[in-house]
Amino acid sequence: MDSTFKLYSTKNHDLNVSLKEAIFHGLAQDGGLFLPKAIPKLSADFFREIKGKSFIEVSFEVARHLLVNEIPERKLLSIIENSFPFTTPIVEVEKNIFSQELFHGPTLSFKDFGARFMARLFQYYLNDQKRELNILVATSGDTGSAVADGFSTIPGIKVWILYPSKKISRIQEQQMTTLADNINAVEVSGTFDDCQKLVKQAFADKELRAQLNITSANSINIARLIPQTFYYFYLFSQLEDDSNIVVSVPSGNFGNLTAGIVAKKMGLPLRNFVAATNINDVFPEYLDSGSFSPRPSKQTISNAMDVGNPSNFERLQDLFHDDIKSMRENIYGARFTDDQTRQAIKFVYENTGYIMDPHGAVAYLGLKQYKDCVNKDIVGVFLETAHPAKFAETVEAAIQQQVTIPQQLMNSMNKEKKSTLIGGSYSEFKALLM
Repeated sequence: MDSTFKLYSTKNHDLNVSLKEAIFHGLAQDGGLFLPKAIPKLSADFFREIKGKSFIEVSFEVARHLLVNEIPERKLLSIIENSFPFTTPIVEVEKNIFSQELFHGPTLSFKDFGARFMARLFQYYLNDQKRELNILVATSGDTGSAVADGFSTIPGIKVWILYPSKKISRIQEQQMTTLADNINAVEVSGTFDDCQKLVKQAFADKELRAQLNITSANSINIARLIPQTFYYFYLFSQLEDDSNIVVSVPSGNFGNLTAGIVAKKMGLPLRNFVAATNINDVFPEYLDSGSFSPRPSKQTISNAMDVGNPSNFERLQDLFHDDIKSMRENIYGARFTDDQTRQAIKFVYENTGYIMDPHGAVAYLGLKQYKDCVNKDIVGVFLETAHPAKFAETVEAAIQQQVTIPQQLMNSMNKEKKSTLIGGSYSEFKALLM
């Protein structure tokens, strides 16, 4: 029996590919998304022993069990140490409600976890690659800046970041348009869904793929999902009361939630998840009705979640074997407006002094709704996915106080923006790539 790490396509479970093949292709040849063929179930001893361990120690233990025989353990530990010179502290905001702060990386967003780990995996596998690698990324906000930072100056890699013009914050835009020459920012006249469509068209273009070596750094790439499982385990390791944990995930493209479900399938004892969205609520609507109806996204103040056709829905369906009853037993859906989000930021600040960004605020609201409507006797954790300074204008208007801007954000604000503006046509994007 082959005990190495293998992946299959959501469209073909008989497929067997290596991690290297999966991350370099991004999508499977049949258009499906990759998932591990075997998800190891970790023992009760494992969960007792991770208590009190560092983020690096927890991440390494999870990675070596999941990526069995894929990367030598010493090299795997080195990749993890170099990827995560930061941690994910738990902060108690109210009694039995905690924020897990995922914004302590270089771009102050949880996307740093996936982007930095992926960049170092590519470095590890690039030794025998002769052609330059082109990485295509569609972003509704923080993915672009994290990928730009993670891959900046890495030899042999060129990054193309597509973002919707005038629909992300200025800080986010500056972070992805002011880096090294191997980072190409492409400003698209349209929405995030238009950007994502262009990337998918490029992957389906046989002529383009014959001439260019391309892959994706979006959450469709399995290398993004793997490290996102790590902080769910670290969350558990930090909580004293771990008997009834519910985690609320601010959700857009659903990669973060998918990683949480993988962690739970590995045995992480979480009671439930909350999929908290803004008005782009196709997933909560699916849980309510059983019908998945993608539609154009609408702009909100939690812009990283402005997704009308989430890519990782396909992975979630696969992980639950297309069983909506099982999905409903594990995931509670909730959606909130911009006004509710602003009120939550204001309420929490005035009552606790804690400052949330708009995405964390949506997750906080989802957790509160779950406590009110499902089970009040839980230990709740909401994921705070970005530093509030990245959305200073919105947050300051809500709390009527100035937000301190960290130095790394100030540095990017003083640099010259470099981007290429295109319309929404694929032919224009293809010409730019060629």
